[in-house]
Amino acid sequence: MTDLFETTTVQRHASPSRGRSAASKRAARKRRRQRQRRTAVILVVLLGVLGVGGYFLVDRLGSSLSGFDLFDSAPEDYAGPGVDPVQVKIPEGATGAMMGSALVEADVVASVGAFNAAFDATPGASGIQPGTYELYTQMRAADAVEALVANEKVETNVTIPEGFTVEQVVDKIASVTPITQDELAEALDSPKKIGLPGEADGDAEGWLFPKTYAVQPGDTAVDLLSTMIDQTKAELDSLGVAKGDRQNVLIKASLVEREARADEDRPKMARAIENRLDIGQRLQIDAAVAYGLGIPGTELTRDDTNDPSNPYNTYQHAGLPPGPIANPGAASVEAVANPPEGDWIFWVAVNLDTGETKFAETFEEHQQNVAELRAWEAENGY
Repeated sequence: MTDLFETTTVQRHASPSRGRSAASKRAARKRRRQRQRRTAVILVVLLGVLGVGGYFLVDRLGSSLSGFDLFDSAPEDYAGPGVDPVQVKIPEGATGAMMGSALVEADVVASVGAFNAAFDATPGASGIQPGTYELYTQMRAADAVEALVANEKVETNVTIPEGFTVEQVVDKIASVTPITQDELAEALDSPKKIGLPGEADGDAEGWLFPKTYAVQPGDTAVDLLSTMIDQTKAELDSLGVAKGDRQNVLIKASLVEREARADEDRPKMARAIENRLDIGQRLQIDAAVAYGLGIPGTELTRDDTNDPSNPYNTYQHAGLPPGPIANPGAASVEAVANPPEGDWIFWVAVNLDTGETKFAETFEEHQQNVAELRAWEAENGY
């Protein structure tokens, strides 16, 4: 019977032990819940940091990630072949990514990523020309790139800078439009076809007005050159230049264009040229001599300025050179057409970096300015 009672006693006294065990378990569960909460908080904070970091990463990368799925390496692309016609302008100097952004904005392609992939995979894509193209919305990126490479533009813009020579104008047009150098040369050999006035004596130098021109599909060399010459005529007419004076105005304006570095110097230079011509003093303009030799002005030597065989040598020949030495812009033409009053005879750039130019009425004053230039050259290692 002892065993029975002892067993019963043990069973009866086991209850406090179970209570202590339950309390321990509750405490353990509480500690686990606290750890879980801490873990959850840490996870939330970590995700928040990643989210902010991810936001800034995407923000920094910008549209180059457009169309990419983080869990799928293939960028978003349309199935094609296209829906509605749309015109898209590709600016001069545009990179592949810039083209892609323009096409995404016009809904031509679905993503910059798809365009970049097609651009990199297409031979000749790096030679895509600036201009306005007619494409279609929702094209396959590869088809859009092929259309750009085919160079079937609706419109091409060509910008002719002030001071370009005819040769430079021809090179520029041929480099950005479908019009070839041979076609331009042929048109220039037909002065009547392009509307060149008789006083130009068959030479378009000075008559190709510098500005941006829109070249449409089918436009010919004659069309474009005629437009440029008409623009020069309109500019001269707006300034009240008589037809008999137009060629001389363009010659003087071309000298100003090539000599002046700043717009504020053009009127003074125009007046100084007039003053020299009035007193019979030779112009002695390096840019004219260099033009006659077909070399940059920086390559001129004393032998060049002493050579009378060059008809554009204004050191050796009095008066104006035989024709313009460049195609002047509106500011230079206006300066010559309406020069200010003044007694300036000489000018010299005293700082070759900034182009700062000083004007003088007397030779003595001019020599002081030349001395300033020589000092600047010595100080700057010229």
